[in-house]
Amino acid sequence: MRWAAALAVIVVAGAGRPVQAAPAPSCPACHENLGGRLASPVAGMADDVHARRGMSCDACHGGAPTRIGMDAHDRRAGYRGAPSPQQVPAFCARCHSRPDIIRRYNPRLPTDQLDRYWTSVHGQRLRRGDTQVATCTSCHGVHPVRAVDDTRSPVFPTNVPATCAICHADAARMKPYGIPTTQYEEYRASVHGQALLERGNRRAPACNDCHDNHGAVPPGATSVANVCAQCHSATRDLFVRSPHKSAFDALGLAECTVCHGTHNIAFPTDEMLGTGPGSVCAPCHPPGSPEGAVADSIRASLEQLKALIAQSEAMLARASRAGLDVTDAQLDISEAETQVIRARAVTHTSSPEQLRSPIDAGTAAAERARRAGEAALAELAFRRRGLAVSLGVMAVVVVSLWLKLRQLERASGRSGKGAPR
Repeated sequence: MRWAAALAVIVVAGAGRPVQAAPAPSCPACHENLGGRLASPVAGMADDVHARRGMSCDACHGGAPTRIGMDAHDRRAGYRGAPSPQQVPAFCARCHSRPDIIRRYNPRLPTDQLDRYWTSVHGQRLRRGDTQVATCTSCHGVHPVRAVDDTRSPVFPTNVPATCAICHADAARMKPYGIPTTQYEEYRASVHGQALLERGNRRAPACNDCHDNHGAVPPGATSVANVCAQCHSATRDLFVRSPHKSAFDALGLAECTVCHGTHNIAFPTDEMLGTGPGSVCAPCHPPGSPEGAVADSIRASLEQLKALIAQSEAMLARASRAGLDVTDAQLDISEAETQVIRARAVTHTSSPEQLRSPIDAGTAAAERARRAGEAALAELAFRRRGLAVSLGVMAVVVVSLWLKLRQLERASGRSGKGAPR
C-alpha cells in the first residue's frame, strides 16, 4: 500500500504543475527570415495537405526541429534535406507505400503508386538516369502539395492537361525524345477538351484518363479500343462485330483513332460517313469501290430518316402554332430521333443489315408523326374552311339585314312625304 500512497502523492503534486507544451519547430521561424526561395516553403505550407494533417517539416526532411539554426540540420538526427529527382519517388513512398501510415489519414488513398510509377515511361527513364522526366513533385507540386480535390491543385481534373503540358508542350524539353508538342493545343480544341475545359464537365477525359496516372504509358494499337471503351463500351462492342476489327488487327492499326483521331478528336458528324467531303471512309474506300458503295448506302439510310423526321417536325410545328394538340405525335418524333442516335452507333458495325433495325424503327415512328401531322393539318384546313363558310353566311345575313333596313327606311320616307301636314 506504501507504493500506492507514494504514487498518489506524486500524481497530486504533479497535477498542480503547468503542463509543458511540446516545443514549436524552429524551421518556420528561421526560414521566414532567410527570404527568397528559402522562405517560400513556409508560406506554401499554409495550403499543404500534409501540414493540414498535422505534419511538420521534419516529417519529410528529418532533422532536429527543436534546435536553432543549422544545428537543426543534424544528419545524426536524421536530417535528409531536399531529395534529388532520382530520390523523389522513394522519398514520397516512405509514407505513401505504407498502408499502416496512410490509413491514419485517408484509408481510401492507394499505396501502390510507387510500384506503378516504375512501370511508367517516366519511371523507366528515371531508373536509367534521365532526371528530366516527371516525378511525384512535377505533377503534385511541393510546398504546397494540395489535395487532389482542391481546385488549385495541379492534378485537379480541369488542371491536368495544363500540368502535363508544362513538359509536353515544351519543344526544347521534348526534342531529345522526338515527341511532338502539339497535343495540348489539339486537346483543347477537341470534343473532350471543350467539355472539360470550357464547360467544366469533369466526366470528360483528360490526359491521365487515357494514359493513366502514376503508371503513365501511351496505349498500344491493340489496347486503344479498351482505353476508349472506359466511356464508349457499347461502341467498342459494335466495332468488334465489324469487318474492320480483323483488318485493323492485321495491319496493326489503333482502331478508334484511325477514324476519330487521338488528341484532336472532333465531335462526330454524319459527314464522316460515306465517300463525300469530310468522309473518314474515303481514304481507304474511294468512291466507286464496293466498300465505298456500302458506306454511301449507310449514309443514305441515315439521311432519308433525318429528312422524314424534319418533314414530320415541320408539319407538327405548323399544327402546334395553330393551337392544335400534337403531343402524342411529338413523342413519336422523340422516338425517331432516339433511333437516329442508335443508328449512328450501329454504323460502327459497317453493316447495312444491322443498321436496318434502328432505321426501320425510326422510320415507323417518323411516319406515325407525319400521318398525325397530315391529319392535324387536314383538320386545320377543315376548320378554316368551316370558318370561311360561317363568315360568308354571316356576311350574307348582315348584308341582307342592311338591305332590309335600307328598304324599310326608304318605305318610311315615302310614307312620310305623302302624309298631311
